[in-house]
Amino acid sequence: MSLMTAQYGQHYGQQPHPYYSAPPPQGPVRPRILWIVLAWLLFIVMSVAGVFAFAGGVFSSISDVAPTTTFSSGETVKVNLDPAQKPAIWAAADQPTDVQCQVTGGSPDDKITLSKAIGEQTVTVDGTKWEMLFSIGVPAAGEYQAACDGEGVRFGVGKELLAAAGGLVGGTALLLGLPALGFLIAVLTTVVVLVRRSRARRRMMGMY
Repeated sequence: MSLMTAQYGQHYGQQPHPYYSAPPPQGPVRPRILWIVLAWLLFIVMSVAGVFAFAGGVFSSISDVAPTTTFSSGETVKVNLDPAQKPAIWAAADQPTDVQCQVTGGSPDDKITLSKAIGEQTVTVDGTKWEMLFSIGVPAAGEYQAACDGEGVRFGVGKELLAAAGGLVGGTALLLGLPALGFLIAVLTTVVVLVRRSRARRRMMGMY
């Protein structure tokens, strides 16, 4: 009985090793998850910006081709035409009707052509539906006279839809490009942050 008591007393009174100390408290692992959250928020913002940019490009393109000079049947108007801007004659009517148009101006030797629009090309601006009738071919930029006849038809001189192709292409590029760029940034940020956090954890565990 006395031997067991002595051994128990020695074990109970044993002191910690003089060189042992508890590990210091661990700090937060870097980099923080906040960077991943911010990267995906950036992706959302860039996606929304792409949609607005596309919508703005479409609206700008429609406004660009819509008739800027309008006139009634039998009326002659003066218009500035530039072949580089692809001018065209548009019409707004409640029902189908026969129309005739002509464009004059410049010198008598100038060749001015009216080419019938291919298919149905329409734009709607402020509730008015315009249909393209003719594309206008002029030899050079300058002032011309345009006149059309058609019962119950409102006419206008604007541009071909082809002239809006640049704005549509640019808007589409932004619609696809901005979200793609944001997604790439978010994915790369996520991968880099997770890899560096994993390495940081292993280093901290190796210290203890």
